[in-house]
Amino acid sequence: MKKLRIFVSSVQRELENERLTVLSLVTTDSFLMAHCEAVLYEFAPASPAVSTRECLDLLDACDACLSIVGREYGHTVGDASITHLEYRRAKERSLPVLAFIKGAGDAERDTGTRSWLSEIRADNIKYKRFGNILELQREVRASLLKLLRERFGVSPSSEQETISEQTIDATSPFESQPLKRLKVQNLDMALARRMTARADSRTEPGLSDADVLESMLIRGLIWFDSDSREYFGTAAGIVLLGKDPSAVFPQCRFLCDAYRSNLPDGDPSDQEDVRGPVPIAIDRVISFVDRNTRHPIRIVGLERVRLDEYPSEALREALVNAVAHRNYEDAGRKIMVEVFSDRVVVSSPGLPPKPLTIQKLRSGRYKPCSRNPVLAQALSHFHRIEERGSGMRRMHDQMISHGLGAPILTEDTGYLQVVFTGPGNDIKRLKIPRTTSAQSSLGEAASTLNPRQKKMAKLLVRGEELTSRRCQELYGVSRDTANGDFDLLATLGIAQRKGAGRSTIYVYGTKR
Repeated sequence: MKKLRIFVSSVQRELENERLTVLSLVTTDSFLMAHCEAVLYEFAPASPAVSTRECLDLLDACDACLSIVGREYGHTVGDASITHLEYRRAKERSLPVLAFIKGAGDAERDTGTRSWLSEIRADNIKYKRFGNILELQREVRASLLKLLRERFGVSPSSEQETISEQTIDATSPFESQPLKRLKVQNLDMALARRMTARADSRTEPGLSDADVLESMLIRGLIWFDSDSREYFGTAAGIVLLGKDPSAVFPQCRFLCDAYRSNLPDGDPSDQEDVRGPVPIAIDRVISFVDRNTRHPIRIVGLERVRLDEYPSEALREALVNAVAHRNYEDAGRKIMVEVFSDRVVVSSPGLPPKPLTIQKLRSGRYKPCSRNPVLAQALSHFHRIEERGSGMRRMHDQMISHGLGAPILTEDTGYLQVVFTGPGNDIKRLKIPRTTSAQSSLGEAASTLNPRQKKMAKLLVRGEELTSRRCQELYGVSRDTANGDFDLLATLGIAQRKGAGRSTIYVYGTKR
């Protein structure tokens, strides 16, 4: 089914936050995203000046007009404002008009706005009033569902309906703020290109700058200021792509501490205050945990395999969830990562948004619900993590597959905590990953060796040093045969030669 194109008409300067709210709703609600596309004028090809003609041409290519009316009448062309002309054009073309009026009374509105409202009433257009962003989301969604049902006979499933209701209830107004703190050129555009390529299943070289800009607009990461004719990062865009989001939002940092024992103290063995674009910051936090945890070596086939004490993907999932679902209105607290001798704890400010509870999250039986859906959606593209509310189940499975216990979900002084319990003194509990590269990298090499050469390889992998003389004695072969074995092992990257002449020894060395 072709998507229903909804033209969003409003005075940009006054109602920018409401425009972004409609965009966020359509792009984060799974049912609406499958059936609708929000079209805003600033998404059209760049133009040197605001043009009524361009607006009306774009409206002509749409299937419905969604008019948001506030106090200001907006820029006039002749005897009517551009938004008023868009409304009339939609009526001329018999397009469905969905009207939403901000505020209860009309006395404080511009004269032109009051005249336009009188016209809407005379046309018998059923309009909805709203007082805040939450009410606007509910009213817009209800109207779009009605339109989709009448036009195409499609309706959301009960699960989609529940998810949407929960998301609207939980959504914070934080991430859609149209701030003028960072211009688009001051965001990390390389990361934006990477996100666009992953989200749209395209290659980075195949994307133009205009493609990346449009992707950021559609996903609610930037907004267009009609006065300056420039693009700025929304709050979500700054958190995700700002080179140092903490310069605008001090709470956008990871405070990492590593302790020598299983208790916190005033002298951590390692500390890092991680700042930067969220995808890069998350990688840095993973590296912090990596350097402060153990990495036992296992022998797999002919390869030494370095294991991680904790599965990195489970840690990454917890960090992504912490960023996507934390309470950003709590500007005094940061996400904390604590590495103890027996566990890793990720603490995120804010308890689960209603109707979620810690008990429901622990059970794994819950419908997804995000406090910051724009961030959650964008982060899913960077880290290939789904937004279907199965984060706890995935972390559970990753820990069990790693040979560890399930993660523990708890709360402490307003922080939601995910606790990863390590192997303690039983480091042998750790399992070798099924997809370890070591098992595949030397599997074929081992198949080319004869029994004697395999024995030599195993000794090298265990850390022993071999010489030609020793192999002659061990296996009863000639010097030339032993040297030929070493040549083959070196070619396969299993043996590394050190020294020369009678001082030559062979040690384990992986192929580079």
